[in-house]
Amino acid sequence: MLPLAETWWASPATEVARSLGADGNGLSKAEAKRRLARHGPNRVGGRDGRDVLKLVLRQFESPLVLILVFAAAISFVVQEWTEGGIILATVFGSTLLSFSQEYRASTAIKALRSQLALTVRAVRAGHEVTIPADQVVPGDIILLSAGNLIPADGIVTEARDFLVTQAALTGESFPVEKRPDPSPADAPLAERTNVVLLGTSARSGTARMLVVRTGQSTAYGGIAARLAAPEDESDFERGIRGFGQMLTRIMSVMVASVLALNIAMDRPVIDSLLFAVALAVGLTPELLPAIVSVTMAAGARRMAAAGVIVRRTAAIENLGTVDVLCTDKTGTLTTGEMTLLDCTDPVGAASDRVLHLALVNAHLQRGIENPLDTSIVSAAVARGLPLPAPPKVDEIPYDFLRKRLTIVVDVADEDAHLLVTKGAFDQVLSCCSRVADAAGETPLDPARRAALARYAQEQGDEGLRLLALATRRMTPRPRYAAEDEADMTFAGFLVFADPLKPGMVETLAGFRESGIAVKIITGDNRHVARHVAHAVGLPTDLMTGAELDRTRDEALWHLAEVRSVFAEIEPHQKERIVHALQARGHVVAYLGDGINDAPALRRADVGISVAGAVDVARESADVVLLSRDLGVLQQGIRDGRRTFANTLKYIGITTSANFGNMISMAVGTLFLPFLPLLAVQILLNNFLSDFPSLALASDRVDPEAVIRPPRWDVGFIRRYMILFGLVSTVFDLLTFSLLIAVFHTDEAQFQTTWFMVSLLTELAAALVLRTRRRFWESRPGWLLVVPSVAVAAIAIGLPWLGPVAAAFGFVPLPRPLILSGIAIGCLYALVTEATKRGLHRLADRPGPVSAPHT
Repeated sequence: MLPLAETWWASPATEVARSLGADGNGLSKAEAKRRLARHGPNRVGGRDGRDVLKLVLRQFESPLVLILVFAAAISFVVQEWTEGGIILATVFGSTLLSFSQEYRASTAIKALRSQLALTVRAVRAGHEVTIPADQVVPGDIILLSAGNLIPADGIVTEARDFLVTQAALTGESFPVEKRPDPSPADAPLAERTNVVLLGTSARSGTARMLVVRTGQSTAYGGIAARLAAPEDESDFERGIRGFGQMLTRIMSVMVASVLALNIAMDRPVIDSLLFAVALAVGLTPELLPAIVSVTMAAGARRMAAAGVIVRRTAAIENLGTVDVLCTDKTGTLTTGEMTLLDCTDPVGAASDRVLHLALVNAHLQRGIENPLDTSIVSAAVARGLPLPAPPKVDEIPYDFLRKRLTIVVDVADEDAHLLVTKGAFDQVLSCCSRVADAAGETPLDPARRAALARYAQEQGDEGLRLLALATRRMTPRPRYAAEDEADMTFAGFLVFADPLKPGMVETLAGFRESGIAVKIITGDNRHVARHVAHAVGLPTDLMTGAELDRTRDEALWHLAEVRSVFAEIEPHQKERIVHALQARGHVVAYLGDGINDAPALRRADVGISVAGAVDVARESADVVLLSRDLGVLQQGIRDGRRTFANTLKYIGITTSANFGNMISMAVGTLFLPFLPLLAVQILLNNFLSDFPSLALASDRVDPEAVIRPPRWDVGFIRRYMILFGLVSTVFDLLTFSLLIAVFHTDEAQFQTTWFMVSLLTELAAALVLRTRRRFWESRPGWLLVVPSVAVAAIAIGLPWLGPVAAAFGFVPLPRPLILSGIAIGCLYALVTEATKRGLHRLADRPGPVSAPHT
């Protein structure tokens, strides 16, 4: 065996065979066995799934999850069974959801495998044998015919009318003819005419192939390997992780500091430890997983009603933060249905004769079914033309080198046959020597050729697709071949359009107004792609696949951001474009429906597919559209932004209120002769404040909060928490001073009063900080108002509940203490409102500070 050239498709078949140690008789049984041991089974994707226990344990790597497990443990230590149970339920609910999302990767790989061949016909030791497809090895000779699935990557050594459907892998809409002749070394995957690929299928004809690559080494295997790799963190997941790490650092410092201070003041070690840990637990937003789950479940139900199926619920949050949408052109921006606009003579004038000739060709051809012929027949029927009935003599089938199709019919009352040829303009023009015009047929001189080419270019620049038509009369003969497509007369043009979907201009304008850049990624030619972009109101700055291949990653990061149209794109380049956009900090949604789209769907922050997509594309997607309509995505994005806004509300309100209370208690231990609150009272406070906080999941969101994509900003959340936490601390210290210096309270009265005040201020914070507007200008949802009123009543009335109050160390309060506590809560609300207005004015100034839209 010789070294195999890296560009093996550019080498003659005999040279490739020598490199693989193969000949026309095929491999011997012993040699095939040796190669199977060396290269491994011809499979993609490795194992069907991952170790389940390892996946489960991975869900507990998040700092926030570990904090919550710690909080549950402490709750059980102080016998707060309800609190601990709620925390554990939210932890296990969220981890189960995350586990199911990761485990679904194996489903995508199974979907890949379901599309591969099970058995193949091979030549082994000079005999045709049937073998399992997973035993195919490099050097094998495989016999192929119409309907066969291609079992590996290789080259065609013999072919007869052999057409292969490879749309799912390369994005080509029509079957491709495969021939033994070598392809250029720099030919992209879709243009290697001697190469057949694993996962594609034979449409017609017969062929022999020499296997070059198997299993993971194939193009298909590369896709499966990328699907099996762990998904990158989404923007939302990165934000949650950063937030959890921030809380962990703060809690560690707080526990150590408070414990050290209490021990230094000779307080009991166990009580001091429980108090310090309770402070840390009190800082934890333990309902965050529940808030996220509730908001995403509600969003998923709304989206399902609109025809959007959410396969991965975390995608709803991610959808809200999307600021770039990458989409195909055909079938998404356009209808995907070719329409015959006009039939013209060579000078561009409408011609019924050209339509009649086109109808003869389209109606009588029996080769590849295609939308162009369908549109010709439909247009003729719509105009009331009868379908042609001249006797068909022969057909020269379409192939992808000639790019022409010829129908031969008998001419009535004449001893002649008429060849009617239809195909790509350049290929039809190349076989013409005359042109039909008003004067009859005249020679096709260079000037006329240039004029025809100019017209074709003008139509292409308008986004239209042109086919050319030519004819030739010949003396009858029994058979016709491609060589007879010569000395023809150029008859005219067929002009097609793939119309824009109704309302697409308005839909894309809506995306722009929502702060989302739309980028077209298509395999179509640059002229059509640029025209469609212009027609839908997108910028027309364009990058081709060839340019992209010559561009380094660092340069692509910039170019992907500023270019709006990517045309003539190869499948492997799609994932690279998505990654380049993410490298610039964008949150990317990608819409695709083919196998070749699966890696890009997985790479994107939100992968979007359609109901009619191939299985692996649907399994790789986060969101599936029941109809290919970008309009329904806008509603999904608004739902995602509402979900994100309510999540940030909960985080901002809870952490700032809790942080303020925890700082107040930590400071209070320095000069108070007793603990400001008992550990059990801290946990009860946290538990009661969770009820209105949970209602934030379904709270109303101000319209301006969903205009632009929100983003995680842990730095702002930290500043937000500290600022409003310190405002809360100021009022807490004011309360401490009032209780000690004015009312001279004892330990039980102090703890009871401050428990009431801290709950009232947390409720006030929820109503004030839930909106950027003045709080009286933004109406909260009833599910927030009712629990808030109920918890306020509990805070004031709990000390009078006898045994229950005694169990928590509370005592009834005199009226002056109650009124003073309510007054402090009202004053706190007004000061917090003023502070909020100042913070958002600062955040709205140009600069690095950015505020969450809540």
